[in-house]
Amino acid sequence: MNSHDLQPDFAAAPRGQTIRVTARDGHVLDAYLSRPTQAPRGGLVVAQEMYGLTRYLTAVCDLFAHHGYLTIAPALYDRQQPGLVMAYTDADHDRAQVLFNAVSWDQALDDLDAAKSAVASAGKVAMMGYCWGGSLCWLAACRRDYAATIAYYGSAMPKHAGEQARCPVLANCGDKDASMPIEGIQQFQAKQPGVAMNIFPGARHAFDNPLRGDNRFHPEASNASRAATLAFLRTHVG
Repeated sequence: MNSHDLQPDFAAAPRGQTIRVTARDGHVLDAYLSRPTQAPRGGLVVAQEMYGLTRYLTAVCDLFAHHGYLTIAPALYDRQQPGLVMAYTDADHDRAQVLFNAVSWDQALDDLDAAKSAVASAGKVAMMGYCWGGSLCWLAACRRDYAATIAYYGSAMPKHAGEQARCPVLANCGDKDASMPIEGIQQFQAKQPGVAMNIFPGARHAFDNPLRGDNRFHPEASNASRAATLAFLRTHVG
């Protein structure tokens, strides 16, 4: 598989559409839905990073739709401010830290479950997430019903290492992640030896995101983790 198949195309127009989904408490939220061109292999819920439904996230959805998955990303900030998307700036970083920490884990999981229902017709459904969404993937594996989850640099995972997954989990991390230090990763591994974990040398937090500044993007780690993620989905979803 070449890098063209592993990286989102940010120059292309978004191929998906915004739909509305309803959580179990009646809350209605937006979600970005991207459809494969052929019969889907299965469904994939994408849990956002703390900046919202950014162009990075919608492009990732389109990429996985290209690979055959009916892919959806719910707007987890819609309960606080519908349509909220923040920039990759220091000011919005600080704002996002406050906002995502104000959302309860289970409320966010409820909104992700609403998105899951929207793609359930595709067959088995997995979840994949980044940063905040990576932590949500671990908790979804432990508390909800998914075929598999893939967590990218879920910095809260070590804090919840005492919970037990109900489905296969793949974690993609970097050994230079200041938000998820290697000591925390190792502590998580010690408590959860059954979780498949890739630790990429030299990779920092958000190593998969080419739109982040500060030299965070790590092409080798991004390509290797994407290939591993696709193989994991083939095994556990279809």
